[in-house]
Amino acid sequence: MIDQYICQYGRRLYGLCLTLCADRAEADDLYQDTWLQVVRNFSRYDAARDFEPWLTRICVNLYRNRWRRMAKSPFLNFRTNEQKELLLASLPAPEQPDYRPLYRAIDGLPEKYRLAVVLYYFEDMEISAAARVLRIPEGTVKSRLSKARTLLKEALGYEADL
Repeated sequence: MIDQYICQYGRRLYGLCLTLCADRAEADDLYQDTWLQVVRNFSRYDAARDFEPWLTRICVNLYRNRWRRMAKSPFLNFRTNEQKELLLASLPAPEQPDYRPLYRAIDGLPEKYRLAVVLYYFEDMEISAAARVLRIPEGTVKSRLSKARTLLKEALGYEADL
């Protein structure tokens, strides 16, 4: 009985495991543990409901439990706040990238290119949605984005990976 579910949902489940985990070995472990839990708890499965959400919930819960266990690891636990603060103070602060030159370059674009860039990259609009907002064809949005990238590379001295 389980073989049928593995054949039907195995690829999607493995894709989810790969998405959740940092590497293939962890994904393999999560995949196997999920199917093991399915076998152990199959008597609890309500056949009147879809199988895939139940399977996905098992996988996600196992993943969350692993993260909780890792957070409780003795390697990350400190006896006092001072110990934690000392360790954190010894770590270099992550360097924040300076995007000001990029923002200035975007502000310096001609308005028709700047609007396309803002809608597409900053507002996460799809090209079709940006075209509707700007009341222009999708191809025009694409060409404006392409021209804007060229102008930005020139303005930034080809420093940025646009």
